[in-house]
This record gives sequence, C-alpha cells and structure tokens, in this order.
Amino acid sequence: MKKDEYVRVIDYLPRGKSEIPPHKRKPIAQAIGEIYFSLLEIVPRGGMSFELGERVYIGEGVRDKVDHIERRIKYEWLTPTAKSELAFVLENIIKDKEDYFINFYNTAGTISTRQHKLECLPRIGKRHRQDILDEREREPFKNFEDMRSRVKNIPDPVKVIVDKIIEELQGKSKYMLFVLLIEDKVDFIK
Repeated sequence: MKKDEYVRVIDYLPRGKSEIPPHKRKPIAQAIGEIYFSLLEIVPRGGMSFELGERVYIGEGVRDKVDHIERRIKYEWLTPTAKSELAFVLENIIKDKEDYFINFYNTAGTISTRQHKLECLPRIGKRHRQDILDEREREPFKNFEDMRSRVKNIPDPVKVIVDKIIEELQGKSKYMLFVLLIEDKVDFIK
C-alpha cells in the first residue's frame, strides 16, 4: 500500500480533543498528505509541537517530530480549524508541485464518450475545456501563469484543483481525479 511520506498540518491540538476524557487526552495534529491527500491524525514526540501548514515527515524510519500516526480520518471528522485551513494548505501543496498539476492540465483525457476529465473540475465547463484543449495543442502549458495568460477568463487553475480535492475528500465527487488515483502518483513522490 502506498503511503504519504510527508504531511502538512491543518490543525494542532496541544491539549488533545475535548471529546476525550481529560485523563486520556494527548496532543494531536490533523494533517493532510502531500501526494495521496490522506487525512490523518498524528501524535507529536514528547516536547514537540506543530505549526499550522508545517511540513512533517511521517515516512518509514526515524521521524523527528512524530511519535506515531494515530489514525486515518474522514473529512467530516476534521476540526473547524482544520476545515478552514485545508484550502490554504492545499494551495501551497499544489504550488509546490506545480509541474505535476500543470502536467494534469496538459495531459488530462476523456472519462467517457460524453465527458472529459477537465469538465469534472469545478467551474470548468465545455467552453473552458475546449479553450484549454486548443491552447495545450498549440503548446503545452509551462506553468499556471502561462495557463492564465493563454486561456482567457479561466478560473484560477490552482483554486480549481483545491476545490476539486476538497470535493473528493468530502465524498461529493463521482470521479476521483486526485485523492484516490494512487497508481498515477508514483512520479509525484520525487
């Protein structure tokens, strides 16, 4: 099973969760994986703490700041803070992995005879889809700025992907383009 090696912290509860009895509480953080977008609860090593948005290693071997991964969680289990931070953290992940996501825009194909992957993205309809396809056929997009300058009136391509990932995490998406396509993410780990 493929696992994220790094996560970004979306909430840190130094005194633990309030629904846990006081004598059983421990510091815990909610985090999202950088590759597979797994939602996790992680426990810091003694004396360690986390900052919102912090990138933390959770892979095999020695973990500097993480004692253990408590569990995988669902979107609805996120704290209000985690839900509000999620979009900002995802935006940073997408910008850091711009080459991967621009490649998605450059190579996305059809899902069926009636639907294209680009149309599954929020605020991308048939007109924007066709504009993207026409422009990428002339020349692949180099980066998000290149895409914005060549495709007129396109919604922010970073925010479009952020919204799609959140939609997938919430279980509101028929097609999972980012959260569950683990086999397509091998190159992304680099």
